[in-house]
Amino acid sequence: MKAAQERTETSPGHSRVSDIESHDCRAVSGILQRIGDKWSVLIIQRLGEGPRRFNEIKRIIGGISQRMLTLTLRNLERDGLVSRTVTPTVPPRVDYALTDLGRDLLIPVSALGEWAIQHTPCIQAARARFDASEAAETPQQDRVSAG
Repeated sequence: MKAAQERTETSPGHSRVSDIESHDCRAVSGILQRIGDKWSVLIIQRLGEGPRRFNEIKRIIGGISQRMLTLTLRNLERDGLVSRTVTPTVPPRVDYALTDLGRDLLIPVSALGEWAIQHTPCIQAARARFDASEAAETPQQDRVSAG
């Protein structure tokens, strides 16, 4: 059966079972964890519009601390998704940009971001229905003692 799977042609963008099995799940998990966190997604989307300076990124992405932005940019640079260019001026100018690999990642990240924007009302409504259903099923004193 496995030999048949290895010989099976797939359409572009689809993996064969044997391809998936050959990857170390921990390595894939680590990569997905990095590129799937909210700050990385937002930074990649913003850098998809072009290179930006640190404070410009911080201003565009509301709610991110300076420390978190520094850590996220450093990790994205380590993973080869973002480049950091220092121009020796006074004060030094530091620009961040997507690498070729980062631009390749921009395609699925943007699709995911667009999906989230388009479906936010549906998800909020589903959460409200779920929470209301849970509240109706759980007596008040159980909710208080469980919290």
